[in-house]
Amino acid sequence: MRTQFIKTDMGKKVKKDEKPPPDDVFDPLLVESRQAGTVVLMLSSPEEDVQAKACEAIYKYVDKCDENKKQLLDLNAIEALLPLLQSEDRIVRRNACMAVSVMTAHPEVRKKLRKNEEAIPAMITLLAPEEDTVVHEFCALGLSQMAIEFSSKAVIFENNGIEPLVKCLSSSDPDVQKNAIETLAQLLLDYQTRAAIKDADGLSPMLELLKSEFSIIQKLALLALDRASQDADNRGALRELEAMSKLVDFVAHPEWNDLHVMAVMVLANLLEDHESLELVKETGTLKRLVALITDQPPPEEEAKGGGGKGGKAEKGGSRAAKKSAKDGGKSSRGKKSSEEKEESIPGEAIIPTLPDVKMCAAKAIARSARSAENRKILHEQEAEKMLIHLLAHESTEVQTAAAQALGIMSENLLTKDSIREWEGVQPLVKLLNSDNGDVKEAASLALANLTANNSTNCHDISNFNGIDALIHTLADAREEAVANAACCLTNMATEEALRSDAQNKHIVVKLIEPLKSKNTNVQSKCSLAVAAYVCDADSRADFRNNGGIEYLITLLHSGNDEVRRNSSWAIAVCAVDEQTASEVCKLGGMSVLQEIQVSGTRRNPFADVALQNLLNSNLSAKYSLTGALSSTNIILDGFYDAGQMRPGSQFLSLEDYCKQELHDKRPVLLVNAKPESAPKESQSNADAEMAKDSSKRVYLGNRPVLEGKLRRIRKGSGERKSKAQKEKEEKQREEEIQAQLQREAENQSTTDNKPFEMPCDSNLCQYLEEITEKIQPLQTTREQVVALAQYVSDHMGGPIEKGELANFSWELPISQIRYEMKSNVVPIGKIKTGIHIHRALLFKVLADRIAVGCTLNRGEYNLAWNEVMLPDSDDTPGAPKFPPRTFVIDLVHCPGKLLRADSADAAQYQQL
Repeated sequence: MRTQFIKTDMGKKVKKDEKPPPDDVFDPLLVESRQAGTVVLMLSSPEEDVQAKACEAIYKYVDKCDENKKQLLDLNAIEALLPLLQSEDRIVRRNACMAVSVMTAHPEVRKKLRKNEEAIPAMITLLAPEEDTVVHEFCALGLSQMAIEFSSKAVIFENNGIEPLVKCLSSSDPDVQKNAIETLAQLLLDYQTRAAIKDADGLSPMLELLKSEFSIIQKLALLALDRASQDADNRGALRELEAMSKLVDFVAHPEWNDLHVMAVMVLANLLEDHESLELVKETGTLKRLVALITDQPPPEEEAKGGGGKGGKAEKGGSRAAKKSAKDGGKSSRGKKSSEEKEESIPGEAIIPTLPDVKMCAAKAIARSARSAENRKILHEQEAEKMLIHLLAHESTEVQTAAAQALGIMSENLLTKDSIREWEGVQPLVKLLNSDNGDVKEAASLALANLTANNSTNCHDISNFNGIDALIHTLADAREEAVANAACCLTNMATEEALRSDAQNKHIVVKLIEPLKSKNTNVQSKCSLAVAAYVCDADSRADFRNNGGIEYLITLLHSGNDEVRRNSSWAIAVCAVDEQTASEVCKLGGMSVLQEIQVSGTRRNPFADVALQNLLNSNLSAKYSLTGALSSTNIILDGFYDAGQMRPGSQFLSLEDYCKQELHDKRPVLLVNAKPESAPKESQSNADAEMAKDSSKRVYLGNRPVLEGKLRRIRKGSGERKSKAQKEKEEKQREEEIQAQLQREAENQSTTDNKPFEMPCDSNLCQYLEEITEKIQPLQTTREQVVALAQYVSDHMGGPIEKGELANFSWELPISQIRYEMKSNVVPIGKIKTGIHIHRALLFKVLADRIAVGCTLNRGEYNLAWNEVMLPDSDDTPGAPKFPPRTFVIDLVHCPGKLLRADSADAAQYQQL
């Protein structure tokens, strides 16, 4: 025992006895360590005080930088810290939790913790209510870091981590709230958490966090609400919690303008439900939102503060007063008085919302308007006014969002009229001239939807020079804008006046360039626009002359069904006149349509109509392809029979056949009753002069010279001339010869550049005159048919006995005609000895000219026949009347005999 003497104030010394520590107790040792490894070893100490201080030292060390976190990870600090999370000592648990949570910011640490199955459950356990606030704060922080990976989200959910996190939202410590809401925001990316958050009563605390003094907490709360509201059940729960009114109130606070975008995004999710729109309609929340977005005063009923909403506003104000009371009563009263002063003058100092908020609000309306029921409610709430107001905003993003929303809203019939009445068409047309591609695309979409089945809007767009702007948009680099403009112009083409106006502005030519696009939507819409505007001969001629037919035929090869359908329809409209139909055939369009027709996957009814129109406008191709012409197919001048078309072969034009050299194949039969045109006087004089010069031209050596010049040369050859005279005469002769050769070359060039003219058929002209005079006046159709059949037979070699057809000489005379004409094309009137195929064609040609309806059908081996519909010949009064019957006309064996189409004689006539 040690004895110490202590001096007192009186100067006397007092003896004090001090007991020494027990022999089995180690004296306290103060260790100063500067190595992290030493501290990690201290974590394994059995003394709780040492563990607590080691954890605290590690927390301070890893909080400095990420390199320190990695260093301690390599020293196996995680393995030593995790058991301490379950220590019985509160301080050890707290410090260990702080160290582990801070270390989770490093991805390698998180990877290590994911491999340990007890790490996350231990952190969730520390969220129990009896733990310290600091523990809650750092456990929530660690879980928020771990929740970045989806595998950790699943582990937190499986270990029932949602409920303790939700309870932390109601903590009085803002750091706990911040970390807890951040963790939940991460977890809500998983659908399981979104479904479970409602059952855990987590939505109400989230809404309460919107009133926090800290913007980061408000931001995270809005982020969590945005993700939670993607679930339909959660949206229903938020409606019951009056979330939409609270969010609109949040937007009404200008001091939180940096978070208004996120609040509107949550509103956008909520407004997707029809029930939500019904609720905001009843409560007037939507009108309040519209007023805020358009920077206008709130509705009158809210400005007055009446009704239940006014009570809620007062309640919210009292909460704010209570909250501010912590900072002092004077400041609270001053703030309250200033607020009352501001509220006393509504609309005096309106702070405009940010452009991003306006853009998000317009997008929210667009998302909600995707449903027909929602569009109806939005129209009743006059949401179009807000969108039209936003079209005039200076921000292109706001303009784009507003135009897109109007485009979707325009699918409602009443909305189309409302937009026009509220003067929304003019700003949309004006936006077509914007330099921004997004704005132009959105405006063109809105106009396309506005003009669908609405002629009034079409005229309104025209009044604002919209046709010029739309045609100009067809050349835009933005492909979707081009497609929308083409769609709008197609809608406007239903009005004849607007269609004519657009045609006068050369819209048909402007549509050719977009047809070259690789975008299937552009191809489809522009093909449909072509079909709408090539409805008259002039437009078809412009389209054809500018090469538009070629691109339409190219689109027939498209793999897109809609492109093939629309291009087929455009060709069907183009092919109603003969010239365009011939151009389509020349470019191979008929072959492509035939391929589509026989395809099992590519066939469509529009291709069938296109092929039918093409053949009806080009009867030569129709007869060559199908071998049949109906009574409605009237043969006109220019028709030619080139024989049955073989599969895979291309149908040639008459000009191509005329340019072919003579061959021994079947001749081409031509119908041309046009009288031969008289040559121009100047051309005939030039030809006569050329012929006269040619007759007088002789050759001297290898050079052509005129006959008169040759006589002068011969006459002067015996005379003596000076050398200068001879050279002068020689030079003159050369000049005259060169001039003559130049004139001949010009004449030949003129002949080559002359347009193609069909061979004239004077005999057919005579036939037409004769039947018009003799057969057409006959009283009945039957008499006309019989007389015409006899007439054709008489001019084609007369009747031929059955069995004698093989002995009937018809090939040699036709060959002689071909040789005389130096052509494979033979006019039908020049044939004097013809068989079935020639007589049937001539009968059809003549019958069509005197309005006798008949068909023309091709058989095999040069067989052809005509069929007519004739009524019953019994004119006895009271006799029964039967429908007209079909007869086959005999033109060969017994000319004029009518054979019942279903008789054996008719069948024998149609066969060899």
